[in-house]
Amino acid sequence: MVGMVGPRGVHVRLTLSLENLNVRVGEKEENRHLIIGRKKRETPKLVLFFLDLCLDYRAVSVAHTHISLTHRLQPVKPIQGKGYECLDKPVNGVNGVIAINGAFPGPVVNATTNYNMAINVHNQLDENLLMTWSGIQMRRNSWQDGVLGTNCPIHPKRNFTYQFQVKDQIGSFFYFPSLNCQRASGGFGPIIINNRHVIAIPFAQPDGDIVILIGDWYTQNHTALRTTLDSGEELGMPDGVLINGKGPYRYNATLVPDGIEYETINVDPGKTYRFRVHNVGISTSLNFRIQGHNLLLVETEGHYTSQQNFTSFDIHVGQSYSFLVTMDQNATTDYYIVASARFVNESVWERVTGVAILHYSNSKGPATGPLPVPPSDIYNQWSAMNQPRAVRQNTTASGARPNPQGSFHYGSINVTDTYLLRSLPPLRIDGKLRATLNGISFVNPDTPFRLADLHNVKGAYKLDFPNKPLDRTPQMDRSVINATYKGFIEVIFQNNDTRMQSFHIDGYAFFVVGMDFGQWTESSRNNYNKWDAISRCTTEVYPGGWTAVLISLDNVGVWNMRVENLDRWYLGQETYMRIINPEENGDTEMAPPDNVIYCGALQSLQKYI
Repeated sequence: MVGMVGPRGVHVRLTLSLENLNVRVGEKEENRHLIIGRKKRETPKLVLFFLDLCLDYRAVSVAHTHISLTHRLQPVKPIQGKGYECLDKPVNGVNGVIAINGAFPGPVVNATTNYNMAINVHNQLDENLLMTWSGIQMRRNSWQDGVLGTNCPIHPKRNFTYQFQVKDQIGSFFYFPSLNCQRASGGFGPIIINNRHVIAIPFAQPDGDIVILIGDWYTQNHTALRTTLDSGEELGMPDGVLINGKGPYRYNATLVPDGIEYETINVDPGKTYRFRVHNVGISTSLNFRIQGHNLLLVETEGHYTSQQNFTSFDIHVGQSYSFLVTMDQNATTDYYIVASARFVNESVWERVTGVAILHYSNSKGPATGPLPVPPSDIYNQWSAMNQPRAVRQNTTASGARPNPQGSFHYGSINVTDTYLLRSLPPLRIDGKLRATLNGISFVNPDTPFRLADLHNVKGAYKLDFPNKPLDRTPQMDRSVINATYKGFIEVIFQNNDTRMQSFHIDGYAFFVVGMDFGQWTESSRNNYNKWDAISRCTTEVYPGGWTAVLISLDNVGVWNMRVENLDRWYLGQETYMRIINPEENGDTEMAPPDNVIYCGALQSLQKYI
């Protein structure tokens, strides 16, 4: 062990409840209980389950260059009427991870289309906190999105209750803390939104759901990583890859020390399981594969895909996929589950490999031998791009609603605005290392944008984000896209950085209509997929390439548009879209919640009980 330090012994508590709307077949699917515009909020009547979640710092043990998670979990005790409460018994370790209910990663949030959610976050960290729900669209309700442009932070020793509906959504997502690289220390967990029983899924019911959270990991915690970035340095190569919060199985006695705890997935022969795989990491694209088994792709981020078999699959930072995996091998041994660094010098990055075990109930012995070989196209990224291009929408399957996913003919809608967003390698602005979009490095707001609008705060932000790169000196600013309600926009992410990037847009799913290498031009539209492009919320953009998406702007609010790579995000590579209905009557945007937190220019309005 190296670098033993004392624990912080602090935690965040989240209280979560889901509510069933009991919408009968044929009824209009409307939210019965949340605020609608400025109408009266009704009290939720039916709570399906109540869960108290405690996020706290835990110990991670490091042996050489690999990572293991020591499971010295705090006990929990039931509290009458209050769910569960953390008992503070801190553990010494190298540095803390942010755990939930003594577990790292956090538990599955399991909901069904149109459920209401109330999540009460008690911040007992020593710094501000916001939780965001990546991929949950927060229809008409950007007040709950959990980023600085929409919410004031939850201060230490304070709490905030998020209330939102998973309106017309299904699929695989995850939650995480959105401030100051905190995700680099954990605090994340999966979200599953199931189809209602009246909507059939486009494959046989799996024999089980298996969640896999993969991600690169540094032995330094998020505060140390921030210090590195603030000093003007890049983060460098990660120390390893975790699978469900655990280090690698000892597949190689030289590379992996003895005694590291690894993840084991137990299965039965002949059964088919749905693997929901999320890259919750910091900055590294990962190739996911299961030795000897095919991965049948069926869903990504809330939309069913055309079904295709893969032997391995690239999952980029912030992305989520579902695969059906059939246990059709002879179980002479266990099998490796691997997540390894992609689009890097793999001989140098060999340590950045996570390995778990797939264990058949009739297995005859442990996994042995070399890991399954990763794709060999590292020097031929043109070939690698064929995989994401092959991800298409299942146009005949129903999603959250009975109508087929392909019934929205996006390819025949006229584009109203085009935004070409160019990212470059970090550079210095006013002596600080910063990352930019169209030459602007975003400055976090003091006052959330819609609160500023509501209270006529002047100068809180600018509605002047350029729709293309400008020939001017890069600058730090608080510049926002002035988007048009009910517009249909084209956004091109042009990656002139040297690294693979993932871009995410809150509040929306977008159609990924094209990607290629080189510089995007208007003639690139000739090769757009206008029929069955996948709809999702996070897309990869290859270095030296571009990705084009189409978005129907039907969700009023202020929505974050960001790079998911935490280092670039922290350095300012983000902006927001402000979408306002000029004829707002309370039907297209909810009023701010009763428990809204005030800050910045509105700090004087904040009243604590």
